[in-house]
Amino acid sequence: MRKLPFALLAALSIVGSSSASAADLDYDVLRGTDYEPPVAVVAVDWSGIYLGGHGGYSSAALGFNNVFQPIVTTALRETYFESSMNASGLLITRPQRVEGPSYGVYAGWNYQLDETVLGVEVDYTRFATIGSSENNISRFNVSTDGLFHSISLKGLSSTKIEDYGTIRARGGYAMGNFLPFVTGGLAIGRAQISDTVDIRTYEYDQAAYRANAALTDPSQAVAVQHNGYTNFNPKYPDPSSPPADPKEAKSTLAAPVRYGNAKTKTVGGIALGAGIEYAITPSILLRAEYQYVLFNDFDGHKANVNTVRGGAAVKF
Repeated sequence: MRKLPFALLAALSIVGSSSASAADLDYDVLRGTDYEPPVAVVAVDWSGIYLGGHGGYSSAALGFNNVFQPIVTTALRETYFESSMNASGLLITRPQRVEGPSYGVYAGWNYQLDETVLGVEVDYTRFATIGSSENNISRFNVSTDGLFHSISLKGLSSTKIEDYGTIRARGGYAMGNFLPFVTGGLAIGRAQISDTVDIRTYEYDQAAYRANAALTDPSQAVAVQHNGYTNFNPKYPDPSSPPADPKEAKSTLAAPVRYGNAKTKTVGGIALGAGIEYAITPSILLRAEYQYVLFNDFDGHKANVNTVRGGAAVKF
């Protein structure tokens, strides 16, 4: 009978020893080679000053609002072409869209309060892409006094956004190494604009010309008044209808006269945007961003710029 207690004690001793050994095993080995321990997230303090550069792609919508009208009105003031033919209202323009790479630098300052990050940022962007709109038209009319009037207009308008800068407030929400943000503020830029119109006009007394053509006695012909020619043949006043006899002179028109000017304008506007930053380290930041800039109208020209860009900065 004494053998049974001894056997029980021996069995309990073996079980206890096995349990202690099992507690000392490294179960990480049993998880296999695919197991990776969790990576500790590096705490990022977004507060501080940062400086970086950006590059991306910009698309600008350009508008040209009645840019030719004041030029033609001034050039043809108090003439039949303006008073009766409304020459200044003949030319029209169409909006244009231009695209191209853009690049620049940016700097800012952040202040973090819990997960909220507030700051201010300035940036400079070089775009230097030009867009233009052109139109040409010709009209003719015979007035009640028998004078034939013809006008040809050719207009060309262009806008080139050289560069611009913005100053904006920023607000973001820190999510570990990520910082989604929105931004808004003011923009100021340089734009080169050019508006020109080539104007050619000519007139002749159509009533006198037709009366002379009906005469059987050419000696009875009267003078045909004219204007806008370098050479005038009273028997063939239409420059597009040359004489049948090649020995006779053809009526030729004077060259068009160009009116208008080109200048550089400083323009203001607003800037809005959104993006996300990622901290590779507490002092090296990457970002992806969208920015919209709307400029105020300037001398009839309109412009807004949409930009998608990436950047990298160092935080101090």
